[in-house]
Amino acid sequence: MNLDQIITTLTASFNEPLNDGEHRKIIFWVDKEKEFIDEINYLSMDNVKIHQLTEQNNFYSKYLLEEKDPTSHYLIYTNNDIGVEENWLIDTVYYSKTFYADKISLLMDYLGIDASLRTVVKKYEKFFNKKYSQKLKSYGIQSYTEEMIEVGIMSVLCNLKTPDFEEILKSVLKENLSDEDNKYFDLMERYFDINIFWKYVLNLYDYDRKDRSLKTLFMHLTVTSLSHSIEESLLSNLEGFIAGNNRSNALVFIDHWMHHKSDYIIYNELAEIIEREVNLADIIHQLPIETFKNADIFPYFDKAIIIYIANSLEVLHEDYDDYIKLINLRRVKHFYENFQFIYEALFYTVKIYKFYKKYSTGIPKASAIDMWNSYINEYYAMDTYYRKFYVAYDSEPNSEILKKLKEMVENLYTNWFMGDLSSHWSQSVKSDIEDNWVLPGITNQQNFYKKYVAPKAQKGERVFVIISDALRYEVGLEIAEKLNAEMMGACDIEPMLSVVPSITKLGMASLLPHKTLDFDENGKVLVDGKSSSGIENRKGIIESAVLDSVAVHSQELLSMNKGGRREFFKGKKVIYIYHDSIDAMGDKASTEIYTFSAVEKAIEEIITLIKIVRDDLSGTNVFVTADHGFVYQREALMESDKIEKDDIQSIEVKRRYMLSKEKKEMDGTLNINMNSIIKNENQLNVYVPKATIRFRMQGAGVNFVHGGASLQEIAVPLIKYKNIRRGQANSREIVKIDIKLTNTARKITNSLFHLSFFQTEKVEEKTVPRTVKVYMAEEDGAVISNEETIIGDRTSENPEDRTFKLRFALKTINYDKNKHYYLTIKDVETGVILEKIPFNINLGIISDFDF
Repeated sequence: MNLDQIITTLTASFNEPLNDGEHRKIIFWVDKEKEFIDEINYLSMDNVKIHQLTEQNNFYSKYLLEEKDPTSHYLIYTNNDIGVEENWLIDTVYYSKTFYADKISLLMDYLGIDASLRTVVKKYEKFFNKKYSQKLKSYGIQSYTEEMIEVGIMSVLCNLKTPDFEEILKSVLKENLSDEDNKYFDLMERYFDINIFWKYVLNLYDYDRKDRSLKTLFMHLTVTSLSHSIEESLLSNLEGFIAGNNRSNALVFIDHWMHHKSDYIIYNELAEIIEREVNLADIIHQLPIETFKNADIFPYFDKAIIIYIANSLEVLHEDYDDYIKLINLRRVKHFYENFQFIYEALFYTVKIYKFYKKYSTGIPKASAIDMWNSYINEYYAMDTYYRKFYVAYDSEPNSEILKKLKEMVENLYTNWFMGDLSSHWSQSVKSDIEDNWVLPGITNQQNFYKKYVAPKAQKGERVFVIISDALRYEVGLEIAEKLNAEMMGACDIEPMLSVVPSITKLGMASLLPHKTLDFDENGKVLVDGKSSSGIENRKGIIESAVLDSVAVHSQELLSMNKGGRREFFKGKKVIYIYHDSIDAMGDKASTEIYTFSAVEKAIEEIITLIKIVRDDLSGTNVFVTADHGFVYQREALMESDKIEKDDIQSIEVKRRYMLSKEKKEMDGTLNINMNSIIKNENQLNVYVPKATIRFRMQGAGVNFVHGGASLQEIAVPLIKYKNIRRGQANSREIVKIDIKLTNTARKITNSLFHLSFFQTEKVEEKTVPRTVKVYMAEEDGAVISNEETIIGDRTSENPEDRTFKLRFALKTINYDKNKHYYLTIKDVETGVILEKIPFNINLGIISDFDF
């Protein structure tokens, strides 16, 4: 800085307006290096007197400024340190401005740091190179303090976007738990003072060890956080890692890290390392499940809970409701996502065991109609549980615990449930409906068009029919539930009794308009004497009943754009849409293992088709049904599950049925009277193996079957969806449930506190779940507590079952008791803040004690 620059800077300072109580400007120019000692004698400034302060004229200088000339502006030039107590002008220095013309002074002026902090800046002079100084300036710090400078320097070295010690600490720990290999540690040692870092750690997190290290610091933070959810007395082996003060700070720090959108990945890796380091498994094995069911700092807690439930099931401990509550509790925990599929498989295993407990004496024998109704109302759930188990299992196929659960599931579903149900149903069929394929009050599949489509078509209404190959009844129920939850309109479902044999060519034909159905002598299905094979033939049959009609495959519809769809279906009154995801996957030996994945895909595709019909084609009336259902088991069949077919002349034979003109008694089979299903001019007989037995045949592809008369094959869904637009009579908006705070007090007096929340409605049709994050925040949104999650999906009528009690911890900072802080409730799906509830925080003497 040359003399002209100095004069310009000083002139600007003297020309600044006087502050309150200020009568003149006095500026002390400190030039310890004596760079300008020769020029000072020749320096002059308008309306400013220049005086040199030396070690010999302290008293005179004081007299000059206070007695002789108390009104003039003065520039006091000195080469001495003016901040010492021995300085006679020390009082004057305090209310005056100090000017330096050295590198440090220029830097402080550039950054806007007050001269009183010169010693702090000087201490870290090696940090202030051009790159780091520019980064520090970019933070836009308005008012520097010693703490702000130190936090700012550490933030720059950790390459943070904003200065924040919590982020500094996280960046250091993320980088490496080895002090020697941590690049941020290295930078602090080179350009800062690493002891200052440790000072902040001590003050904020009460970490103070003789042999301090980043690894033990992370252990200290995680174990201290853990002590909030597990009684400290149970963690005696780890008491050396539990903070005595400021414990809530550790919990908030770890919680924020765990919930970060990307940094959580590194946290998870470190947490696994530390849980092994502290032998957490040995500690947990000695504790009752109730003592750690809420713990959420390490992944091993989820492993322990999963093992506990699985072992309990294996030894037939029947606390099934408790297991389900425990699984639901873990859904809001941090590591749930890591074990999601194992938990889901476990959940459906518990459901299977709970069903077994109810019917442990066996599925009761009953009449055909009673068994049908029991299946439609209750037994079907076992098919769903089994399917959902394998959807989860297939996502974690190498899990040893799932392999164990698989054995348990197969034993109950395949060996017990399917064995009992199918054999008892076969007996009921034999005695009640073998001669007349009718169930009282139940629609036969071949009456579908006449009963449901024709009346609407005759009134000129537009009708859409979606036929999904092998969509069995329990899958249709899931689709109906989703439609009621996700779409406006009315959706009902009822079962229909499919034709036998329950095969595609006969089932598809029975859903068409017709007077007669029949097999020709070669086994081809005829509708009113015409072939019904393929979409083109079916289209012709539909057109013969309603001229303005069309049949199309779902893939063709999905491939069209909106305009193309409207043009293609323009003027059409009856539209048949054929969908085939389940049967296409299950009917091939190489892909039948993916049957349940295909079901999941089919559910989404059918809902998509309905939305297209509603939105792009303005459809109002939509029916969804199937040609037949299916039986599928994952385990290989035993030889006892197969029977030899008699030496009989057959027209067609598959694993689950045989068509023949011969009539005879065959062991292990039912002979369904075809006269009640088709015209039967060729006097065909259909033989179906009892229960879920298969005919022994060459080739693979034996686990997925249809064609027989089991409930899973012949109970097909009829979903009736009617679109009701907003504002029309009976229209109901789809709304998410609300989560409300129930506490009335709005004052927090302890850094650890509980709040209660209430799910205002039960989840049902058109009232759908909502997941929220709940936390305390400052006015600007800065989070000052841990975050808790509420999954509001409870279906209970009982208000107590829809109540949630959450525990919060506040960061240990200075709170203004006259200022508002906000309990924030945010929708996880949308990110919308639903509610900000003002609270006052008055902690008094800050305490971690939780009363």
